Amino acid sequence: MEEVRDLMPKAPKDPEKKRKSFYIMRNKQVAGSPQADGSGTQVIFLNDERLVSFARIAGGISDEGILELLHTAEGFRRLVYALGVSVETEEPGEMITFVLQMYGKTDPYVTGTQYQAALQADGMERMVKMSDVEWSEDDDTPGQIRFGFTRASTLAKVSVRLYLQEGFDAPEPVEEEAVDFSLPAYGNMLEKSLLSMGHYGRLKRVLQKARAGEETTVAFIGGSITLGAGAIPIHEQCYAWKMFQDFCELCGRGTEENIRYVKAGVGGTSSELGMVRYDRDVCGEGKVNPDLVVVEFAVNDEGDETGGECFECLVRKILKSSGKPAVILLFSVFSDDRNLQDRLRKVGEAYRLPMVSLQDCVVEQFYRRPETGRVVSKNQYFYDVYHPSNTGHRVMADCLMHLIRKVDGAEECGPEALPEAVSPVYGAEFTEVRFFDRKSAEGVAEIDCGDFSETDTDLQAVERDRNLFRTPEFPDNWMHVSGERPFRMDIRCSALLIVEKDSASPRAGRAEIFVDGEKARVIDPREVGWVHCNALILFRGKERKRHHVEIRMAEVDAEKQFTILGFGYVDYPQAEMGTGPEA
Repeated sequence: MEEVRDLMPKAPKDPEKKRKSFYIMRNKQVAGSPQADGSGTQVIFLNDERLVSFARIAGGISDEGILELLHTAEGFRRLVYALGVSVETEEPGEMITFVLQMYGKTDPYVTGTQYQAALQADGMERMVKMSDVEWSEDDDTPGQIRFGFTRASTLAKVSVRLYLQEGFDAPEPVEEEAVDFSLPAYGNMLEKSLLSMGHYGRLKRVLQKARAGEETTVAFIGGSITLGAGAIPIHEQCYAWKMFQDFCELCGRGTEENIRYVKAGVGGTSSELGMVRYDRDVCGEGKVNPDLVVVEFAVNDEGDETGGECFECLVRKILKSSGKPAVILLFSVFSDDRNLQDRLRKVGEAYRLPMVSLQDCVVEQFYRRPETGRVVSKNQYFYDVYHPSNTGHRVMADCLMHLIRKVDGAEECGPEALPEAVSPVYGAEFTEVRFFDRKSAEGVAEIDCGDFSETDTDLQAVERDRNLFRTPEFPDNWMHVSGERPFRMDIRCSALLIVEKDSASPRAGRAEIFVDGEKARVIDPREVGWVHCNALILFRGKERKRHHVEIRMAEVDAEKQFTILGFGYVDYPQAEMGTGPEA
C-alpha cells in the first residue's frame, strides 16, 4: 500500500514528551543511483538481520527482546512509535522522497506496505509516526528504506532513528569523534593486517612494469564489497578504486596513463561463480591480460558447494594464465567479526601468496575504548551488517597499500613455486572451467531450448569498473515462461555447472535437471529470495565424454518462470589435475 505525505507542518504544535530512541543509521553518506528518468535512488536494505545489525552497531542495542521485535513487521509496529528522519544535501531547499517498505508474505517486493513521505533536505529531523501509516495485512518483515532525489548522483548525509513506544528503553546515543588516520595506532592496525607477504616476486615485477610506463592492468574480483557496496559514491569511494589511485601514485603514474583498472564484483556471489566468470568479467574473453588480481571472497564463500576447492581453482586459473599475474588474497570481515579466513588462507599458504586480513586489522581494536587504543568503531567502519562504509573502504585500501609498499621496499625473493607444482589443498578439478551462454554456445554444445525460448531482462546488475550505471549480468540467457518442452543439451565434458537466476517472485518455479537420464538435482530459484545469479554443480568427476542434459520444469510449475543464465564446463582429462584416471 502506498501513501505520499508532506512532513512540513501546517502549524506549530505543542512539543511531545521526549521518547526513548536509538539510531539505525547516523550521518550515513548516501548517493542517488541513476534511474531511467534521470532521478536518483538510494536503497538501504533492512531484511536478513540488517536492521538488527543497525540497531546493535549504530544504536548500541543489546536488549534481545527489542532485537527480536525487529525481525517482523508485527514486532516493528509494537516497538516503534515513530521514525525520526533527517537528510542534508548541498541544496537545503531540495525536497526528497523518503520510503519505508515492508516486504510482503505473498510477493516480498510488491504486496507489503510502502509508505512515502516528502521532506526537505535541510538536516532537520522530521517525524514519521507509525499511527499515520496504513499497514497492509500481508506485511511480513521490515524490507528497506529508500531516499529518492530529483537528480542522479546527489550526495546526502542521512540519519534515521526509531522512537520507541512506552515501556521500552534504549541507551543514550554516544558521540563519536572523526577517525584520525594519522595515529600511530592506525599504523599498528595496518601492520596487523599483513597476514603474509608470501612469495612477492610477481608483485614486485608489476611495480617495475608500471613504473617503466608499460601497459599494466590492476584487477579486482569478488562479491559485493569489491563491487563497492557501502561506498558513497560507489565508483569513487570503493576500496578498489582508492587502492588503484594510491598504486598509480606510488608508481608515479596518472590513472589515465599506462595503468588500467578492472573492477569485477558481483553482490551475493561466491568463488564458485567467480571461477566461471573470471575469463569474461576480468579478462574480457582474452582482450585483457591482468598483471595484478586482488581476490576477495572471504565473506561470500559460505555458498561455495565445494568448501574451498572453487576458491583454489579460481586462484590456480589466475596464476596459470598467460600473463602470469600477481595475486593478492584479501579477507574482508562481517560486522559479527566472522569471515572464512581460516579456510581460505590455507590456499594462500600453499601457493605462497601475499594475504591481507581485515579481521586481523580491525576486530580486536573494536572492543577497546578510544583512550585505550580504539581507532575506528564498528559504527564508523560498517555501512551495514555486511559492507564497509567509506571509512571501512579506506581502511581496506590502506591495508592493501601497506602490503604493496612493504613489497616495494623488500629485496628480491628468489624463484617462485609454479602453481602446477603445488599439490592442491582442496582440489583443482575446475581450474580450466570455461563459460558459455546463449550467444557463445555454438561449437560448444548442441542445444534444443524447447520452451526455454525467451530472454530474461530482469537481471542482477552491477557497476563495473568506473561505471556508475549498472550492467546486467548474463543477458544472453534462456528463459522459461510456460510450456512443458524441456531444454535439451549434448556436451562433451567431465564436469558441468549451471548458472541460474534466483528470484523472490511468486511467478518463479522449480526446475529438475537430468544428466544421462538420471535426476541430478532440483533447483528452486526462490530459496535465496532476491534477483541474483548463482552457480551450481550439476556433475563432476565423470568420464570425459558426450553427456546428455535435460532441464524440465517441475510438473506443478509448468506455467512458471525459470532462467538459465549459462553454463560452466570442464573439458580435459582428469589426470591433468591429478583428480582421477584419464578418460
